Amino acid sequence: MPRLGADMTAGKVVEWRKRPGERIKRGDVIAIVETDKANVDVESFIEGVLEKILVEPGEERLPVGTPLALIRVEAGAEPAAPAAAPAVAAPQAAAAVAPAAVTPAAAPHVVVPSATLPTQLPPAAATAERARISPAARKRALELRLDAAALAGTGPQGRVTLADVERAAQGAERIAQGGEGTAQGGEGTAQGAVAQAAPVDTVAARQLRMREAIAAAMARSKREIPHYYLACTIDMGRALAWLTERNAGRSVAERLIYAVLLIKAAALALREVPELNGFWIDQRAQQSEAIHAGIAISLRGGGLVAPALHHADQQSLDDLMRGFQDLVKRARAGSLKSSEVTDPTVTITSLGERGVDSVFGIITPPQLALVGFGTPLERPWVVNGEVVPRPLLTATLSGDHRATDGHRGALYLAALDRLLQQPEAL
Repeated sequence: MPRLGADMTAGKVVEWRKRPGERIKRGDVIAIVETDKANVDVESFIEGVLEKILVEPGEERLPVGTPLALIRVEAGAEPAAPAAAPAVAAPQAAAAVAPAAVTPAAAPHVVVPSATLPTQLPPAAATAERARISPAARKRALELRLDAAALAGTGPQGRVTLADVERAAQGAERIAQGGEGTAQGGEGTAQGAVAQAAPVDTVAARQLRMREAIAAAMARSKREIPHYYLACTIDMGRALAWLTERNAGRSVAERLIYAVLLIKAAALALREVPELNGFWIDQRAQQSEAIHAGIAISLRGGGLVAPALHHADQQSLDDLMRGFQDLVKRARAGSLKSSEVTDPTVTITSLGERGVDSVFGIITPPQLALVGFGTPLERPWVVNGEVVPRPLLTATLSGDHRATDGHRGALYLAALDRLLQQPEAL
């Protein structure tokens, strides 16, 4: 089971796109995995033959690192993961099994002879079956005299949350009020009624899991990452005028939006301050040569994802526009690729369309920075000694103080401003 983002702890196989015996090329989509945020197309980062499927579609959620399938690699072939993806350690019990999930975030790939392929999941998967419950939920269950082991959890890895306990208590009360026979059914009947009252995998349950996953990641970020925040005001007059001229004569479908200028400028500025582009892994900062901009996208049902626009600094504005539109469409349809979920080297967020002046975001672990943009607002600005109305935008930077200092962050914002003053060069 791949780790499709720092906030993912478990997932469910929804569909296999390849069958045993089929040859797999690097980049092929081999399965669809349901995460707390969306369904993700899992790509293979090795070439070989799908030897055996270990987990059938629809089975319960499994912890990250659980082997899903076995891929046979020909002798002499070197399984390799893309360098841009951060290494995330999988559980040791799962890594001890030779074949591993085929994503850069899972355990290393190991080639084994087909005669030694395991026929069942490792003990780590069975261990995950044990009931999990948050401290607050456990306390509440004791107060309500509910059996925690009989409750169905909707949290990560099936964790029983406080909301699960409250729903179960309400369900038990309704059943107890349904008739004398039910009320006198004894402790076993009451516990069975509680278990039946627990919610199935509804839209509300998935939204709850998403919020809990986001909460875990953001709490970890604020707990572990010493953030520093910087802001600067950028005159967008020249960029917006150039954009209006560029879009003149184009059809609506071919027009660019100013957000694409921001993405390209933010990516190019990372070339000048590369310390902000990368990951904090193994207690040190690791820069990434590739610049994959993670674009924060709000989902219609609530929550957000930040999939990657790969090599954002190298793409033309037109290519970025097409990629941006495609990314938003597929993110909201739940059809992102695993590389798009795991590859971002920096996150870019904008709440300008909501009328927000500025946004000071929280860094997504293990990334090192987040760039935020507000909306361009017409305000008084001094130009050549005169006060004139100009469309001003507030750009912000959230930086990891373990990797960089405010001085380097300030240089980044200065580069961003300079690039937006020359939109024709983007």
